Amino acid sequence: MRGDNQSFTFGFILLGVSGEQQQEDFFFVLFLFIYPITLIGNLLIILAIHSDIRLHNPMYFFLANLSFVDILFSSVTIPKMLANHVLGSKAISFGGCLTQMCFILALGNTDSYMLAAMAYDRAVAISRPLHYTTIIRPWTCVLLVVGSWVVGNANALPHTLLTAGLSFCGNKEVANFYCDIASLLKLSCSDTYFNVKMMYLGAGVFSVPLLCIIFSYVQVFSTVLRVPSTKGVLKAFSTCGSHLTVVSLYYGTVMGMYFRPLSSYSLKDAVITVMYMAVTPMLNPFIYSLRNRDMKAALGKLFSKRLSS
Repeated sequence: MRGDNQSFTFGFILLGVSGEQQQEDFFFVLFLFIYPITLIGNLLIILAIHSDIRLHNPMYFFLANLSFVDILFSSVTIPKMLANHVLGSKAISFGGCLTQMCFILALGNTDSYMLAAMAYDRAVAISRPLHYTTIIRPWTCVLLVVGSWVVGNANALPHTLLTAGLSFCGNKEVANFYCDIASLLKLSCSDTYFNVKMMYLGAGVFSVPLLCIIFSYVQVFSTVLRVPSTKGVLKAFSTCGSHLTVVSLYYGTVMGMYFRPLSSYSLKDAVITVMYMAVTPMLNPFIYSLRNRDMKAALGKLFSKRLSS
């Protein structure tokens, strides 16, 4: 780290979602509403899966882990934004900013690989049902989850270390409500050529699970279309519908954020991140529970236990 880098002393200023006070008040109320729902919704999914033995299978094991990642993902950014608004401060330390960026990258990548694991599970269940129990074994599920965490963190670490080596000697205003890697690279007075190349390489790594998801659903659809029974087709699409909805919502917002030239990144783009950082983790429990009879039954059983006790 060069001596002229004063970021360790002064940190950064988070401008927020819009940068305008009246709109920031609106987003504060919105996040204050979204965050508890995200925590409670995803926690209920985990508790329902844990308490109902009928849900002790690979599909719900992956779902419980996805809910856990969503809880952490929301908790990395939203509490800081809420605290800054209440305290009337927009500051974040240099170390805090790097830590936040690292967790966002790690959890975002873990989330994407978890969705790929869920797609693989559904593809095997539908295209090779007779061999499902021999392919998707308990140790396979654990390996896929651990692998998601390992790859997610491995992809985040180089970006964090490279960003830590940059100098920030001028403008310290981050055009977002959290420390986003694209915004930080724009603020640096160092040569960021290698950082930008690594960021696009990271985007390529991030797209690997999307390709796996697409390949999995090609197998699903090719199998389903060969089923003569309309009831069987509807059942298969019903099984995959929730996951497809979550994948579309997740990758749609990600592409809106990062799959564009770095020079075009502006403060207005931060509005897209509200969907990615806050709304998507909140909607996931509702998408899975409202479209799944077993999950609704497990949640009903969980509530009845709590009421009776």
